[in-house]
Amino acid sequence: MVLTKDELIDELLHELRILLHLVSKVDPAKLDYRPTPTQRSLLELLQYLTIFGPIHVRTIKAGVLDMDVWRDTWRTEQAAAKRRNLEQVKDALNAQSALFVELLGSVSDADLRNEMEMFGNKASRGSWLVWMVLCHYVAYRMQLFLYLKACGREELSTVNLWAGVDMV
Repeated sequence: MVLTKDELIDELLHELRILLHLVSKVDPAKLDYRPTPTQRSLLELLQYLTIFGPIHVRTIKAGVLDMDVWRDTWRTEQAAAKRRNLEQVKDALNAQSALFVELLGSVSDADLRNEMEMFGNKASRGSWLVWMVLCHYVAYRMQLFLYLKACGREELSTVNLWAGVDMV
């Protein structure tokens, strides 16, 4: 494992902190913005951010991907997410920090090195956590940043995107 468990948790918390910073820049009047008719709206993107991490962390922690259970969980969580407004999205993202500390805090280094199969590929559980959770947060925060820029938030800069702070 390139990252220790504590480093992985810290990186996930860092991503959530940046996401929350970017979410604080959302103009509620722009929640219906979508780059093209077939892409998610800003609100739909935010709602999605509330479910993918927890679902994947729980699946990877379990060490087994049962597609039927995963699909049912996804549908249930997605239905709940679709009812979230902007404030509820913020609350759900805030709650993910404690959830990740709780879920991953009890995972051993040996558990992280254990291999599991997901979506037809085998890798260590630690690798899946980096790829399916950490990397996805990075990608989706970039998408959120670009949505915000497209919605007129011209003052946002790479410091907002990479450090989660405003330029001084």
